[in-house]
Amino acid sequence: MPVRYLQLVHNRWDPAAGAAKMQVLHSFGREDQVDRAAIERLIASLSRLLDPAAALRATGTAAAPELAFVSARPLGATWALDGVWRSLGLDTLLARLLASTRRGERTERVIFGLVAARAIEPGSKLATAAWLTRRTHIAGLTDGEHGTVSEDECYRAMDWLIEAAPQLEREVFWSVASLLDLEVDLLLFDTTSTYFEVDDADEPVLRDERGHPRPNPQPAADAGAEGEGRAEDEDEDEDAGQRAGFRTWGKSKDFRGDLPQIVIGMAVTRTGIPVRVWSWPGNTADSALIRQAKDDLREWTLAKIVWVGNRGFTSAANRRDLRAGGHGYILGEKLRSGSADAQAALARPGRYQQVADNLQVKEVKIRDDERFVVCFNPEAADRDAAVREVMVGKLEHLIAGTDRLSATRRAELAGRISMMPGPARYLRRTSGGLLRVDKAKVAAEAKLDGKYLLRCSDPTMTAEDIALGYKQLVSVERGWRDLKTHLELRPVYHRLEHRIRAHVLLCWLALLLVRIVETHTGRTWATVREDLHDLQVGLFTGPAGTFTQTSEPTAATKRLLAALDVAPPKKILQLTPATPPGQQPD
Repeated sequence: MPVRYLQLVHNRWDPAAGAAKMQVLHSFGREDQVDRAAIERLIASLSRLLDPAAALRATGTAAAPELAFVSARPLGATWALDGVWRSLGLDTLLARLLASTRRGERTERVIFGLVAARAIEPGSKLATAAWLTRRTHIAGLTDGEHGTVSEDECYRAMDWLIEAAPQLEREVFWSVASLLDLEVDLLLFDTTSTYFEVDDADEPVLRDERGHPRPNPQPAADAGAEGEGRAEDEDEDEDAGQRAGFRTWGKSKDFRGDLPQIVIGMAVTRTGIPVRVWSWPGNTADSALIRQAKDDLREWTLAKIVWVGNRGFTSAANRRDLRAGGHGYILGEKLRSGSADAQAALARPGRYQQVADNLQVKEVKIRDDERFVVCFNPEAADRDAAVREVMVGKLEHLIAGTDRLSATRRAELAGRISMMPGPARYLRRTSGGLLRVDKAKVAAEAKLDGKYLLRCSDPTMTAEDIALGYKQLVSVERGWRDLKTHLELRPVYHRLEHRIRAHVLLCWLALLLVRIVETHTGRTWATVREDLHDLQVGLFTGPAGTFTQTSEPTAATKRLLAALDVAPPKKILQLTPATPPGQQPD
């Protein structure tokens, strides 16, 4: 039987001989002894130097099918968010926290996927798992052999996230503050509520001062001392906390007092970056919210902070808590409350100082330990006057000709008007039961058009800084609006408390990334997301394997990625050679 030898040769033209001559590049030895696996590895290595399509054509056979396009997925938005996520060090932070657990590094990728989903395609965790698996591309999560993301995997990641929340929140705060060079001397704080469309509130449980459930008390060992033990336990419970369900009834800021709710607090820097979020039972009082927020940030060894809050935090107890520890506050004061401070501030003479196109301020002195600044917005004054004119006109139309009605009919009409907040404000009933427009109330309201009163405890801030600092509270209100609309904080598809808390954390992290994108690009997230959507990734397959290739970024996409300091993706993201026949994949 003849023996054949294999050689790799190269034909080269010899001009002198006028013919092609073979040059041996490599000798593989006898054909029956050649290492075919080594040859396949060599071919695969050489194919990486070629364009994927050319590599598949070069390694395929004449009878093999041509290169096939399999699918395309959006890449731009997740790529940009992942770049911001990594620039903040959140990937290494979570990997470090995961290192001390039995969970794999993939958990970090799942958490990022859940955060990205809130910003791009919010939905239930079942819908999010399907979106991650079939509708997007995330490096390290959906680009490998294990690219399928299950609903259970999402829930397991959320369960770990809430366990790691205290350390995560602390390190995220300092990471964001240092990397973005944020000023945290002035924090804007506000609360909101979100309701649940369920019939009943959660079962009340004993809670600590932070609103978290306390461990169940151990049963008494001595049955004979049951009565005494119960009394002592009840005293301890009363001192240690109170009983409340997490989803329970409270004062709803969504005007849904008929449904159970939770309360959410958020601290935002003067540039609009959300640095901290809290979740409490739905019936939590403002004083408890303020105490926990201050305690948490005090533990982070921050220097002096000036808290900015709206008119819902102006009680004496809240102001006392905010000043504890040497911190200060800027709070809105209710002008129409009739309080002695509000009346005294409005009665003080003084000249307004122009600090912005639509804002004038004057400082008035009422007491030594607090400062009061009266703010006047001419545009708001015109708007208030126009609204009042409409309300008074509506009231005049309702009560026109009522003098001819019986006392019973007038009383019925007065009852109906009392259900109309606008007209009812200016309704007056005479001693004879007649219905009139309250001219004195209209004149008093006119004096308050466009005005609001601020209370500040910091002696070093100027009146302009106080007014502009309070005006930035709109960034918190915008945060609430974005959470409830674009990021779909509600509806909440969870019933367990720890997963509801994890859901709020995911929404906060999504808002954090979105705000950073908006800050760096100067555009809204909705328009940025639309331009990033043009960047796609395609999956191709052929006889030699598969590869993923990105589309050419548009000029708008390149500008956005440059503004975020995120490198564009490579043209070829992944190249996977086909498994040779008879060889099992790893």
